[in-house]
This record gives sequence, C-alpha cells and structure tokens, in this order.
Amino acid sequence: MRLKLLLGDQLNHEHSWFTRPQDDQVFVMMEVRQETDYVLHHAQKIIAIFAAMRDFAGRLRAGGHRVHYLAIDDADNRQSLPDNLDYLLSHYGATEFHWQAPDEWRLDRQLADYGAALSIPASMDDTEHFYTMRDEAARIFEGRNSWLMEHFYRRMRSKHGVLMSETGKPAGGQWNFDHDNREAWKGLPWEPSDWRGRHDHSALWDTIQASGAKSFGEPNADNFAWPLNHEEAMQHLDNFVEQALPHFGRFQDAMSVKAWRLFHSLLSFAMNVKLLSPRTVVERVEAAWRDGAVPVASAEGYIRQILGWREYVRGVYWHRMPGYDKLNAFGHNTPLPWWFWDGKTRMRCVAAAIGQSLEHAHTHHINRLMVIGNFALLAGLSPEELHRWYLGIYIDAFEWVELPNTLGMSQFADGGLLATKPYVSSAAYIDRMSDYCKGCHYDKKARLGERACPYNALYWDFFDRNRDKLAGNQRLGMVYQQLRRMDDGALAALRERAADLRARVQEL
Repeated sequence: MRLKLLLGDQLNHEHSWFTRPQDDQVFVMMEVRQETDYVLHHAQKIIAIFAAMRDFAGRLRAGGHRVHYLAIDDADNRQSLPDNLDYLLSHYGATEFHWQAPDEWRLDRQLADYGAALSIPASMDDTEHFYTMRDEAARIFEGRNSWLMEHFYRRMRSKHGVLMSETGKPAGGQWNFDHDNREAWKGLPWEPSDWRGRHDHSALWDTIQASGAKSFGEPNADNFAWPLNHEEAMQHLDNFVEQALPHFGRFQDAMSVKAWRLFHSLLSFAMNVKLLSPRTVVERVEAAWRDGAVPVASAEGYIRQILGWREYVRGVYWHRMPGYDKLNAFGHNTPLPWWFWDGKTRMRCVAAAIGQSLEHAHTHHINRLMVIGNFALLAGLSPEELHRWYLGIYIDAFEWVELPNTLGMSQFADGGLLATKPYVSSAAYIDRMSDYCKGCHYDKKARLGERACPYNALYWDFFDRNRDKLAGNQRLGMVYQQLRRMDDGALAALRERAADLRARVQEL
C-alpha cells in the first residue's frame, strides 16, 4: 500500500498523481494545529485552506480515488504531520510513502527528515505547478553579483515564448511597460462589481474555533468570497480578464479608500494553493491581448507579476534558505504597534491598508509595500515580526513568496540582495497615488510639528541614520544631494521629530 501525502497548498487537480484511481494507494490530507499555529493566521486564511482541502478531497473521492481525511476535530488527529503519518502508515500497513515537494523550507526539512528515518521506501515528487525548478534562478544568476529580476523575467519570456513576436522580439516593442502602469485612480472607470461567488462556512468556522486554533481578522464565514476549487478559480480568472484586466495596467499602483479591489485579480490565493496553474493564467491573459481585448501594457504588467516576479522570488527563497528570515541589515528591533492588529491609527493611509487586510485578508501589493512596509522600514520595526505578521494576515501568503517580498523587497533587511534600493517614500508619493491623505489627522506637507505626517520626518531621518549603508547607492544619489543641502538646524529638527515618532509609535 502506498501512502501519498497532500498538503493544504497542493490542490492541483492536473497532477500526474491523479491520472487514474488505484486500489493500492491512499491519498492522505489533514487539518492540523501544527499548521494553524506556527504563526497567528487570519481567520479567512484558515477557513479558505480547510474548505478548499475538503472540496478537493470530495472531488478525489468522486473520481474513484481512496482518500483518508483527518479533519481538525477528528478523534484520531494527533495535530502534527509526523504524528499523524506514524498513525496512518501503521493503520494501512503502508509499504511506501510519497509526498509532493513542499513550498516552505520548514515543511521541506520536516518531511525530508521524516522520510529518511522510515524503514520503508519514501520519496518526494514535484508539484508540477511552477514554470521553474527550485534552483533554476540560482543557475541563471550563477557568477553574477546582482540578481536583477528584469534579467530573469526576459529569460522566462524568451524560454516560454510568452508575449513574443515570431522574430523573437518582445510584444509591443519593449520588454517592460512599467512606466505606463503608474496612474492614480480618480474614480473612473469604476471598479467592476465583485464577481466572486459566496459560500456559507459558518459550520466550519465553528469547528475551527472549537479546536482552539487562534486567529485574527474578520472571518466573514457566512458570506465567504474566495474561490475554493478549480472551477470557481477559472470563472474568477475569466471575470478578471473580461472586466478588470483592460484597466489593470494603468491603475495597478493606485490606492483608494473607495475601492479596495480596483482592477486587481485577487487570484493569488487560488494560484498559491494550486487550484489554478500559472500557465493557465498567463495563457489566458496573453490570449486576451492577442484578441485585442486588453492593451499590451496591461497584459505585460500582469504577466510580469506571474512569470517574472512570482517565479523569481521563489528562486530567491530556495537559494537563501535557511537563514534568510533572520536577516536584519539595519538592526531594526522595535515591536509592531498594536494597531497592526486592529487598524486603529490616525494615519489614514495605514488605517486603510491594514483595515482592508483585516476585513478581507487581502490588500494589493502597493498597500503592502508602499504604505505598511514603507512605514515599518522608516520607523525601524522588527523585520522578523513584520514577516510573521504578513505571513499570517494575507490569504495568499506562503513563506516562499511572502518572505522575499517582506525581508528583501519591503524591508531591505537582506542589505540589497533582492532590491536595488529601499522602497520608502515621504507622504508625497502616497498622496500622488491615492486619496488617503484627504481628511487625514496629519498634514501631508508638514515635516515638523505634532500634526506633521509621520512619513515625512521619518523618511529623511532614515536616510540620515543610514548614510554609511546607503550613501554609495547610485539610485539614491538625489536623496543624499538633498540631505547635503539641508542646514544643520533643519536636519537636527527632523532627527528630533523622528526620534519622538519612533518612541511613540504605538500612539500614532
């Protein structure tokens, strides 16, 4: 008897494991406190993963496959992978054990150690999901001092023939249309209606709570909006391409209190638990461009996120782990303020971004990077604590994709291994790209004084404090020119204001 383990983010119905039912194999799936408890998770994230797992198990059974499913409240559930596997291997008298490659290093190590200690044959198979192998990015960048995503992205486009002409040139005559994708949203066109179907998972939520698993954020269990199987994810993809993708490119960096989704796909959860293949998504988006339904800047901007960034950060993760999660180039160690868990801050931009995250288990990448992450870096918050918060709050957050985005892109905690400069700004950028500053308690233009926007003094103080690490960065030349032009009194006042803000970060 072969026992085959499926983790909660391995719901790929196209996998070769499921080609045909076999009486001599059992697929094992389990809801365990080991996975609910390793960080504090958003309630919707736990509900979504468990509900999608249960749906997937039901479909496997309907297809004739043998499935042993351990629910969170099952009396036989030992609440950890190794303990449950010990029980199930014995229960079935298993003669082989197989698992698919985990996407998180801690699980990869745990299952590799577990399999190595068994007295029966044990092996790991690929998930058959990504464009790249774990080490492919490392091989592409071998011998290079810098891992530029653009170089990787162009290699992927050429290798897989995505958005390429017959002559081998990029579609539209250029590789990257990022400069066309930075428009603020003034209210038109209005965001599409929310096309997501709804589920009532009240009973599942009651079971999760009764298990003792802790969480935060709004569960929305009786009106649950996330796609939980392949069919729903495909319908979600079609609606995105038809209704939102035509405007995605222009407004992908825009932020608003009036429209939290804007023109984003919200497909990352479905892709990251493998309900939806990245190839399917890329092919659908490219086809829409070739059919003339969307502009090339929108198609390229979206495909760059999937074929470029998503695969790239996975390569960074597997090359840098273990240990990447402990990097802290600036030595920041201030604990996260309590308003990270309730959104109650007078900074309207942060309140909006965290509020969206708490309500929906999601906010788009600019809110994550240029509002929440921006403040965290400027204020000197602990990158490790921030990583665990990001990993818990977002429904699409799995460590392979979240950790490089947080430690590398957002917090520059790896000292520039991933990003070419710290992604920080004063209030000016946030005001340019959003409506957040209107009606805020703080004055977006002021640097000093009790009502001055905290981002302003913190921005200049950050670069001043870190001259030794950053002044030689060519991309920051203008910043340091401006700092050199400041008189001593003005700079001293900014330092004093920033120190006060960092000391009172809980009160902002």
